[in-house]
Amino acid sequence: MNQEQTVVISVGGSLIVPGKGDGTPDGKFLKRLREFVQHMVAQDKKLVLIAGGGRTTRTYQAALDELVDANDDDRDWIGIHSTRLNGQLIKIALKGFTEEFLVTNPNELPETTQPVIVGSGYKPGSSTDLRAVQIAKNIGAKKVVNLSNIDYAYTADPNVDATAQKIEKMTWDEFLKLIPNTWSPGLNAPFDPIASREAQASGIEVAIINGNKLEEVEKYLEGKAFIGSLIR
Repeated sequence: MNQEQTVVISVGGSLIVPGKGDGTPDGKFLKRLREFVQHMVAQDKKLVLIAGGGRTTRTYQAALDELVDANDDDRDWIGIHSTRLNGQLIKIALKGFTEEFLVTNPNELPETTQPVIVGSGYKPGSSTDLRAVQIAKNIGAKKVVNLSNIDYAYTADPNVDATAQKIEKMTWDEFLKLIPNTWSPGLNAPFDPIASREAQASGIEVAIINGNKLEEVEKYLEGKAFIGSLIR
């Protein structure tokens, strides 16, 4: 894939299967995502979309924890397979733009004539954020878009900390001081610590943007002011 025309996007599971509701995938979001993909492809862009696990992951992890004394690898594998289910859903929803495969290994991107590749989780020990960063690194891209269900990342959880401030621009050093040092399954962080350190080491910037405002992604890619957080 041409790095100048390829956009790597981590699609948060909170958008695919929202945390509130009955656990049903959000069809309206998937339709908007398809329209966005069509728009980007019409501009000769190529896309790599990495699916997160969302509520599916947490629901199954909670059930597992009630059954056995599961370790982190067990809980991670539940999350990985949740991302693969969501990835299949996105891939089929984008039929006509994608090949008939789902990428699981970020180091094995197949040759394709299609404009879109869809991927998912790979191994325990991190989230799909890391897979997005690894793919960006492997194709030489310097930008990753992280779609979430929030307009901005914050210095703390604004729901419990009244002093939390939204992040518009921040360095990786500053960001890494705000999040845990280690990964744990189900970690709630704007971008996971393993992926953050990899992005910093690889000179990759990450834009955290609300997936319900996909027009902001285009603004970011065009170098315009956008609603969201930029970490680099």
